[in-house]
Amino acid sequence: MQATEVDVLIVGGGLAGLSLACALRDSRLRVALVEQRAPLRPPGWDARVYAVSPGNAAFLQAIGAWQHMAAERIAPIHAMEILGDGGAQLSFSAYETGLAELGWILESSLMACELWENAKRQGNLSLYCPAAPQSLAVGTGAAVLTLADGRTLSSRLLVGADGRDSWVREVSGLPSINTPYGEMGLVANFQCQRPHRGVARQWFRPDGVLAWLPMAGDRISVVWSTREENARTLLAAPADELCARIAAAGNHQLGAFDLLTPPAAFPLRLMQVPRTVAPRLALVGDAAHGIHPLSGHGINLGFQDARALAGLLAAAPDWQDIGSERLLLGYQRERREETVLMQTTTHALHKLFRHDLPGLKTLRNLGMNLTNALPVLKNALVRYAIGAL
Repeated sequence: MQATEVDVLIVGGGLAGLSLACALRDSRLRVALVEQRAPLRPPGWDARVYAVSPGNAAFLQAIGAWQHMAAERIAPIHAMEILGDGGAQLSFSAYETGLAELGWILESSLMACELWENAKRQGNLSLYCPAAPQSLAVGTGAAVLTLADGRTLSSRLLVGADGRDSWVREVSGLPSINTPYGEMGLVANFQCQRPHRGVARQWFRPDGVLAWLPMAGDRISVVWSTREENARTLLAAPADELCARIAAAGNHQLGAFDLLTPPAAFPLRLMQVPRTVAPRLALVGDAAHGIHPLSGHGINLGFQDARALAGLLAAAPDWQDIGSERLLLGYQRERREETVLMQTTTHALHKLFRHDLPGLKTLRNLGMNLTNALPVLKNALVRYAIGAL
């Protein structure tokens, strides 16, 4: 069977892969995307939500997705409150920072389904779904992917956008360094007794990092990064007990809770990928990096991977080989600084609040209070973090 030839072949139709495909809509490139199953909207509310920065909202707007999402399901973040384990507090305000919003909270499936609809309408994009990769052969002129049903696709560039346990990364021999945290991230959505007023709240607690993220209406999404045994206890708790424990852990700031979605949990690990490109290959999104969820920046890194790689490919002249390692190293360099900075910062914060060395608790809380007392430094930090600089 003769291989179908394309310029860019994306393996993985998650948020990073779909946003990359849509970002190439106005390019001259022939694009194909392979995905095992199309995204679906669950009944009610999706337990998996993301915080999207203003910079990435602008990216989603530019590729034609943001403006078509249901506005009534998107919650703006007007302020953030971060509390240490010794009474320290660090607060950020969109108003004080000179922004309309610090970001937005929205469901993963809301973004995925809109990006998928965009992709289906894209003239230079072919969707292979349902389809699963079976083997990959990378030669000097092309990367040839064989699907489980026997079809073959030949591309000048193959992009791995297939998540943390990336098949593309593994078969390509690109190593990853995994550091387990011995923790799980427990997620669930709740109806609140009191309005959250667009405030995201985060507590650095002795039993982990607890985040309350404002959703549309008087709802919140909870992410509790905690030791595995505590996460499993929470998962097994009856709904009313879970609601009571989550409300109490946040000092009952939003009153009583009602559970909206069954809780789920996933293991946490730091994943570093020293090389995210090779001849004819590039990695984006969770295939290229993994960070602790305390920063809320996982998907923002993935969107910026897609933006950077799409910009590089679209700007390449006709004579340029888009699969050459020399060209792709430019993408790796562009993304390296932000990725390493976020990984280093979140890993250091995690270690800082997980250790109980003498005097360390006082020192870390003093640092939070000092940062909170310096508006120029605080606003510079938040503007950098949300991509507003």
